Amino acid sequence: MRMIPDTPHGTHSQAEKRVFDRLCAAFASEQDGVFTAYHSLNLTRHAHKRFGEIDFLICCPHGIFALEVKGGRVGCHNGIWQYTNRYGDVTESNEGPFKQAESALHGLMANLRANLPDRVVAQFSIGYGVIFPDCEWPVLGAEWDAKTVADARGYKDIDRWLEKLFQYWRGKDGGHRHPTAPALKELRHYLRPEFEAATPIHAQALGAEERIATLTEDQMAMVDVVAANPRVLCSGGAGTGKTFLALELARRWTAENMNVALVCRSPWLKNYLDARFSIPKLTVSLVSAVRNACRRQGLDRFDAVIVDEGQDIFDMASLDCLDSVLNGGLSDGRWCIFHDINNQSGLFGKFDQEAMDYLASIQPVQVPLRTNCRNTHIILDKVQKSLGADMGTRGAGAGPKIREMISASKEESAKLLAIELVELIDHGGLSPGDVTILSPYPVGDSCVALLPEKIRHEIVTLDEYSLRNFPSAKTSFAEIANFKGLENEAIIVTDLPPPTKGSQYLAMHYVAMSRARSVLSLIQRET
Repeated sequence: MRMIPDTPHGTHSQAEKRVFDRLCAAFASEQDGVFTAYHSLNLTRHAHKRFGEIDFLICCPHGIFALEVKGGRVGCHNGIWQYTNRYGDVTESNEGPFKQAESALHGLMANLRANLPDRVVAQFSIGYGVIFPDCEWPVLGAEWDAKTVADARGYKDIDRWLEKLFQYWRGKDGGHRHPTAPALKELRHYLRPEFEAATPIHAQALGAEERIATLTEDQMAMVDVVAANPRVLCSGGAGTGKTFLALELARRWTAENMNVALVCRSPWLKNYLDARFSIPKLTVSLVSAVRNACRRQGLDRFDAVIVDEGQDIFDMASLDCLDSVLNGGLSDGRWCIFHDINNQSGLFGKFDQEAMDYLASIQPVQVPLRTNCRNTHIILDKVQKSLGADMGTRGAGAGPKIREMISASKEESAKLLAIELVELIDHGGLSPGDVTILSPYPVGDSCVALLPEKIRHEIVTLDEYSLRNFPSAKTSFAEIANFKGLENEAIIVTDLPPPTKGSQYLAMHYVAMSRARSVLSLIQRET
């Protein structure tokens, strides 16, 4: 069944997400688009809240059907409905789910009759149903018919239940209504903007964020593997959760009373991590300063070392530094290096094959990360297809479409950037701090320098110290090379030509594009 929107944006209900997945797989043999389910969750964020009470609305050749979903335990005592969630919290309502679905359906039909020709609306049978995916519902009542209820058993075979639901309601009007293909098309055309196009960018970004929280649970199993082995090379593309895993590993090792060094090469990333994660017995340090950091802690050596953005320290000088501050050295000590060698290597130092050969000779356990937990599907596909980079699979929800623009000059890029900032913040509903502009050049050489003064005043240029308070209240600017290992909700990439095979800018594209969690805008210069 076709779902609109194609991902359940912004809902905290696990029951509704599961029903979404079931409906998505329903009627798979039918022609695409003939059966359509509109998902109206979180319509308080929409510009038009006409059908906000309907969880799912099915539009198909059988008619129009509203579905209400109630997860957890459900009961009705003395006319009062009680809903118990997975935490044991109970909410009560005088209006039951059947009345909710019925009144929402009638509200919808009143709207359709007011805005569509009678010849269209009259072709559709209408009905409603309630889904209790977490409990059995053997109860009969005057308020509902058994055929309108899908409990845990009916939910498992939702195709069969829906067919019976359609048949039940069609029988109410004699089964004589058969909407034509043009009528279905006109109805879908009217409904779709209400359920999809009105979703602002910030709401789509929120939906992606919620998927990220779920996907990071997948990474926890990888921490168990890493924690159980003394020496590990952990590889993964941008967005596969390497920094998340590094910090979780630091928590586990320090909890075992070990003094741990978390090391990177970038001063920006070091300050960002140092400001956000105060873990006893953890020292965050630059690789170049790790010997001094060890002495300042009053230690001869660290019990364990963790490296983030490890591709930046794959040179013998850096490995010698780590070897000198680690109990047992690199050959016998406890360490884990998280690294990405897709296209990032070379932005900080050069890749040294001798260093990689040395690490391989120690025979560390090699752990690959395959699940992308930062980027939306759309961003993930864009980076992989444009650059050929391996950034893992799955991604974090669908998210908004990528916004791509081509400019002929720096002046035109500045005009497009000004328009894009208005579109994302004023019209899209993102907070200014959710947006970061990335360029291969310093701010004075980028198109940002040509923005009107009023707009420039609202943009803060990041440095290694301001990262302690990132994201700021204002829109931020950074050079691409300095923003490695960091991320933001929305990224606008400027001053780069479109990516081409063999281009010297491919690494820049890879880093910049993969920083975006949900919203990616590309303002590219013609070559």
